[in-house]
Amino acid sequence: MKVFDSEIKLMELLWQNEPVSAKTLSRIAGEEIGWNKNTTYTVLKKLIDKGYVRRDEPGFVCSSLITKSEIQKSEARGLLDRLFAGSKKALFSALLEDEALSDAELAELRALIGKE
Repeated sequence: MKVFDSEIKLMELLWQNEPVSAKTLSRIAGEEIGWNKNTTYTVLKKLIDKGYVRRDEPGFVCSSLITKSEIQKSEARGLLDRLFAGSKKALFSALLEDEALSDAELAELRALIGKE
């Protein structure tokens, strides 16, 4: 699953407003990200072709077929594989290298690690 930045931007708007007509989504994209109608419809067509968005008639009503969580997991896995050779330890080391975590954040991470 590969999702480009433009597709993620439109998916965010869709998740916040679905189900929503393509016309309304285009208006929202214009207001929120400054896109024109053609840009919105081009990105929307790509998302439909990928099977991430469903188009229903009448009215070209759009609904997501993929969750934000699914995209986050896929993108995180891709980053992990591409830049860190699949090493979660290397990824976390890079993330934590320049920034200290609060006690609460550390506790949350420990709880997540303990679930495995």
